[in-house]
Amino acid sequence: MTDLAQSMSATSAAKRGRPKKDPATAQARQKLIRSGLIHLTERGYSSVGVDEVLTHAGVPKGSFYHYFRNKEEFGGQLISAYHAYFSAKLHISFSNPKLPALKRLAAFVEDAEAGMARHGFRRGCLVGNLGQEMAALPESFRSQLICVLEDWQARTAKCLRLAQDEGTLSSTQDAKALAAFFWIGWEGAVLRSKLERDAAPLRIFSNSFFTLLTA
Repeated sequence: MTDLAQSMSATSAAKRGRPKKDPATAQARQKLIRSGLIHLTERGYSSVGVDEVLTHAGVPKGSFYHYFRNKEEFGGQLISAYHAYFSAKLHISFSNPKLPALKRLAAFVEDAEAGMARHGFRRGCLVGNLGQEMAALPESFRSQLICVLEDWQARTAKCLRLAQDEGTLSSTQDAKALAAFFWIGWEGAVLRSKLERDAAPLRIFSNSFFTLLTA
């Protein structure tokens, strides 16, 4: 996932004031996280083994536990990395001063569809994928995934409230409820598009959502 990998590389620098870390160790961790994100957005957590992530990342087998205590910690790091990556994408779309608020949301939808199309609709949303597997996953993932979705919903609700201020969305609408509705439907549409290897489910949902907003 080239765009995701570039974003990960850009955010991997150590914060000021913290002790310097071994560059080789930090680089290997980032390779494993990038590889993990690719594998898990395609296939999910349960079906991906540690060895294949190591092989894909070009990190020696047997060294995984030098970088992560266990697969659960690795999964938690992947959720955090994906959250940071995806929140940055939302920020870019939702803070575009050249577009009115509803067009900003539409721009995010178009960008997300283009991202799935670049990979032949083989890769879905990490958060959605893990949510589908939750019954077989470490319980620690549950609250982390919920927090991620709540953050995305809060960002979307803020965008919708801006649309209300602009007069393009009725002030009687509940922006918070609409944002939750969007993400519930959007994650389902992503899953269906991945299943069908086609953009149609994304377009059906987004067109229906924007029709609901402007009715």
